[in-house]
Amino acid sequence: MNNVFLHIHPVRVRQHAVKFAYTFCLGGLSFFLFLVLTVTGVYLMFFYVPSATQAYTNILEIQSSVTFGLLTRNIHRWAAHLMVFFVFLHMMRVFYHGAYKPPREFNWVVGVVLLFLTIMLSFTGYLLPWDQIAYWAITIGTNMGGYAPLFNTPVSRILLGGVEVGQNTLLRFYVLHIMVL
Repeated sequence: MNNVFLHIHPVRVRQHAVKFAYTFCLGGLSFFLFLVLTVTGVYLMFFYVPSATQAYTNILEIQSSVTFGLLTRNIHRWAAHLMVFFVFLHMMRVFYHGAYKPPREFNWVVGVVLLFLTIMLSFTGYLLPWDQIAYWAITIGTNMGGYAPLFNTPVSRILLGGVEVGQNTLLRFYVLHIMVL
């Protein structure tokens, strides 16, 4: 019986790999937070306008006028922070226990990709409130990324939609946050 499911999830699992520990649920917590982020994000998407002239006032309006707007936005923000934290802790646990070794090296690659996607989702979502903290965090983050070998100036300009953070950047980050990532 040689099928793809046995390659992804082999029959033989080490006894210590499935022994219950407090850190055993980090992957499940990350998935639960992903579901919370999806539900709250879809709710917030009904009211958010990705425009440089309206985004900040739109966030204030969501918090003050929309039913459960403040609660939903805070849950979304804190769930995003916690998801990055739990995914990082989960990856550290997997690394510490050696769960990346054969026959589970494909799971490790998937985990690294999911860690990168989680960080990118958090990074792109950080700009969407369009306040001063978000503006300068994205400015500094993209400037730092401009010095990286793979994320040099042309990629940074494509991501920003120009040389500085503006309307094009907000729209591109919104599309990346909602559709691409």
